[in-house]
Formats: sequence, C-alpha cells, structure tokens
Amino acid sequence: MNCVRRFALAALLVGALPAAAEPPIDHHQHLFSPATVARRPALHVVDAAKLIEMLDAAGVRRAVVLSVAYQLGNPNQPPVENEYARVKEENDWTSEQVARYPDRLRGFCAFNPLKDYALAELERCADDPRLRSGIKLHLGNSDVDLDDAAHVEQLRRVFRAANAHGMAIVVHLRPSVTRNRPYGSKQARTFLDQVISQAPRSVIQIAHFAGAGSYEDPAIDAAMGVFLEAIRTNDPKVANLYFDISGVTGLGNWQKRADLIAQRVRDVGVERVLFGTDVGGPPNDTPRQAWETFRTLPLSEAEFRGIENNVAPYMR
Repeated sequence: MNCVRRFALAALLVGALPAAAEPPIDHHQHLFSPATVARRPALHVVDAAKLIEMLDAAGVRRAVVLSVAYQLGNPNQPPVENEYARVKEENDWTSEQVARYPDRLRGFCAFNPLKDYALAELERCADDPRLRSGIKLHLGNSDVDLDDAAHVEQLRRVFRAANAHGMAIVVHLRPSVTRNRPYGSKQARTFLDQVISQAPRSVIQIAHFAGAGSYEDPAIDAAMGVFLEAIRTNDPKVANLYFDISGVTGLGNWQKRADLIAQRVRDVGVERVLFGTDVGGPPNDTPRQAWETFRTLPLSEAEFRGIENNVAPYMR
C-alpha cells in the first residue's frame, strides 16, 4: 500500500474513533545534521527547530532526541576518516540542538559499542548535561552479533558503564539485516540474561518493539516471546524494561499483523509501551501521522489513553 493510501486509511479509521488526546512525549526521535546529509544526500537536514515544528503540529510537548553518531561506525558503510572525531562532532551537534529547547528536548548520545572508543565516548557524554540522560545503541548498524562471545562481553562493559552513571539505554536490538545475522529467541535470551543483567539501575528501552521498524518477520515475535515470559514470571532483570513502538505501524504490511501487534501490547503491559516516531518527516511519518496510524490498531480507548500518558523515567 502506498503512502497516500495508507495515510488516507489511517485518517478514515481515526475519524471513527472518539476524540483522542496526543501523547505528551515522543520517546524516539532523531535529527539529521548537515554532516549526516552530506554523507547521505537522499536525506534532508532535520534540526531542532524543524522537530519542534513537527511536534507542535502533533500536539506533542516533549521528545527524546537520539543521536545518529552510531552510523559513523557502521561497517556496512564506507569507512569514515577520523571516525572518532566525527562521532564526537555528531554527538556535540545533537547536544547543541537540544540546548536550544531545553524544556522540550532531551538528548541521548550514540556510538558503535564495539569500537575501541566506545567507553571513552560514554564517559564524555556522561559529563555533558544535555546528553547524560542516556545512550542509543544500534546493534544492526554496529553489526553486533549476539552469538559472538566477544561482542557480548563488550556490550556487557558498555551496559555496566551506563549503569554506573545511571544512564538509560535505548537499544535497536535487531542485528544486521544486511549481513543476515541470526535473530530470534536465542539471541533475545542472551541479551536478557547476559547483557541487561549488567545494568540493573538503568532504564532499558527496546526500540521498534524488538524489530527494525516493522513487525513482519516472525523472528521479531520469537524474540519478544523471551521478554514476555520474563515479564510474566516477574524476572527482576526486566524491572526497568520498556518497549517503544516506533515504526511498528506504518511500515510494511503492518495491517496484516495488527491483531498480533495489539495482543503483544497487552502481553507486554500497556504501562511498558512508549510512543515514538523514529525519524520525523518524509519519507517517514511525522509525529502526527505516526500517532494517527498507531491509533488504528485494535486496542481499546482505555489502552490508547494509557499509552498516551506513559512517560519513561528518564523524562520525568
């Protein structure tokens, strides 16, 4: 279904619902710096002012801005000269943008956790008052293989360091699709038992409902099953675990999975589900479009209201 038809369907279905409030917080947003756009010309610059404009149009008061500095260490892309210097520049640009709207935006720094500069950058970000709330890790862009013991051990180090600083961790858990890294219940179990366990104080936010921006691949649901069982049995490792739903509705043939997605929201517990947009603006949904499309899921009005009112601890 093309974008025009999808948005028309979303508008039609939303129009049939009772008048809805908007979520006060978008828990998954990105900005695109001029340097990022220079490397990827298909993108457009999205700075803090543009994000605020989109948030205002959606009636969303605040957002967490996740740096995209992890992209600079992506082994699937051409190498970047003076990589660590560029990573610092990208995180600093995010910090500067967030500083323009301190009552509305909160920044998270980012890096490839496998790089030899990862812990140094975490420490540097922990000293920045505009980035010290948390870190964003993208296991796909960083080509973290959860079946590789050395990769897992390095992730454990990063989680321990974040925990020591009380930093939240937003993690894109799905490994590299480009390199066809394995993903499912085995990898989710490794992450739960060996990695999350290293950060008992940190809020852990699994992005995209444990996928990569859609819920089509059965491997995603298999991974989610591990977390659902841990929640069901009150495993202490998931005491601070949340899931953002960015990109789950709006990408791919999500309508065919709408009933399953809604059931998984209930299984996780509405109180653990955070609204997020991902990248706001073309070719992706704006925050307003993302929320309207999300509200076409077969959830009750009370469930939608619960998600609207959720605020991650790092935003309180």
